Amino acid sequence: MSKTALVLRHIAFEDLGSFADPLAEAGYAVTYRDPTVDPLSGLDPLADDLLIVLGGPIGAYEEAIYPFLAAEIALLTARLTARRPTLGICLGAQLMARALGAKVAPTGLKEIGWGPLTLTAPGAASPLTALDGVPLLHWHGDAFDIPAGAERLAATALCANQAFALGSTILGFQCHPEGWEHGFERWLVGHAAELAGAGIDIPKLRADAARFGPGATAAGRAMLRDWLAALP
Repeated sequence: MSKTALVLRHIAFEDLGSFADPLAEAGYAVTYRDPTVDPLSGLDPLADDLLIVLGGPIGAYEEAIYPFLAAEIALLTARLTARRPTLGICLGAQLMARALGAKVAPTGLKEIGWGPLTLTAPGAASPLTALDGVPLLHWHGDAFDIPAGAERLAATALCANQAFALGSTILGFQCHPEGWEHGFERWLVGHAAELAGAGIDIPKLRADAARFGPGATAAGRAMLRDWLAALP
């Protein structure tokens, strides 16, 4: 493998999911780093060929409560300013949006469950076309504004900003296109308090994961392969 991918993982069970295989196929050696315990200050933000920032159950605007977020946003600011290849999912995309100067805030509701994206014209002309009409996992109560200069790629009825791109090297998702055909039970247990507070029907969520997970996995992998292939 001649390329490196650094993955920032905030919570153990929110990993690369079905994205791991396309990354390996594309020749990326993956290294996980946990910003909650691993200092980021010594990292060269431009060193790795790809940076992937994953999700987590906190707000991208909560540096006062979770001080490690400040270092993470600083790393992202340097990398995104240089337009180095960066992919963000859920909290990861929200942190990218903040690093690019956009607002992230609570929406006042929870979007938790499976449903398709509505692609914008730029979205339909992007690697996201592989996701068109495919139910994906949504799990958030916050949302990002589209950063200046970026294109809005997708929406749902509950969240107008589901994905953005800045050129061909920067891509952020509010939803979870990394699938979850396997390992979804970890999410149900790990986020049990949030699910209970939101009144989510857990057996239905589990059944929907079994029903939609395989399709989401296939579509997410196809999308990622296309995006990786287009990187300079």
